[in-house]
Amino acid sequence: MNTDSKGARPPLVDIGVNFHSAQLASMTSPLLARAKAAGVAQILATGTSLASSRLALDLAKANPGVVFATAGVHPHGAKSHDTATFRELIELWKCPEVVAVGECGLDYNRNFSTPQAQRTAFEQQLSMAVETRKPLFLHCRDAFTDFHDMLAPVVADGARGVVHCFTGNRAEAEAFLEMGLDIGITGWVTDLQRGQALRAAVPALPLDRLHLETDAPYLFPKNSGARRGHNEPANLPWVAAGVAELMNREVDEIIQACTANSRRMFNLPGT
Repeated sequence: MNTDSKGARPPLVDIGVNFHSAQLASMTSPLLARAKAAGVAQILATGTSLASSRLALDLAKANPGVVFATAGVHPHGAKSHDTATFRELIELWKCPEVVAVGECGLDYNRNFSTPQAQRTAFEQQLSMAVETRKPLFLHCRDAFTDFHDMLAPVVADGARGVVHCFTGNRAEAEAFLEMGLDIGITGWVTDLQRGQALRAAVPALPLDRLHLETDAPYLFPKNSGARRGHNEPANLPWVAAGVAELMNREVDEIIQACTANSRRMFNLPGT
């Protein structure tokens, strides 16, 4: 695939990169350079804890117009979410560089935090999405029913957001879409073994509700024909290619639509 940004391909937006991860933490400058060369114009640095949310904000401030931050507590870390953490997150959500509340949600797959702790942290972050009017950057794994039930009233109150790294089936996707949420697609869509449910769902999803993301350093796209040991934003064109193939559309059409969706959802600059 030609990922030369000098071509006619429209710019990409990667809505989920874990710059704070051990695999990427020391590589920010080359990651951003390679992303730019691949046509990735804007990136959301994911905050999954108070510490990583601060780092995401610092990165956004250092790269204005290119990197933006999310701030929140991932369900894995919900057990350490307390009043002091919440107060500090409130201050982060006031910053214009922080464009979303999260990564937040429920994860009953590993239960690194108890389901009750997860629900408590999630509920507080949901309330702040309504108050701040910033979109939610959402995580759901093996917790569809509780997740859906907790989101329904806040979406009815005006909250909006993206179910990040969606790996579920068509029925779950349609339930989120009907509620008013958008869907984030990662390299999972290129996995012919684990990604079958998602691959079956994608052709039926409306293009104006989809977003592209790498979730780097995770979920390296299988269709790239190579593996470097970690994923990175420069690989986002391969995610777009995977979606385009399943939807029987041109890659540029997928990119243009998803970029417009992401810029609209997160209030990013650009046309």
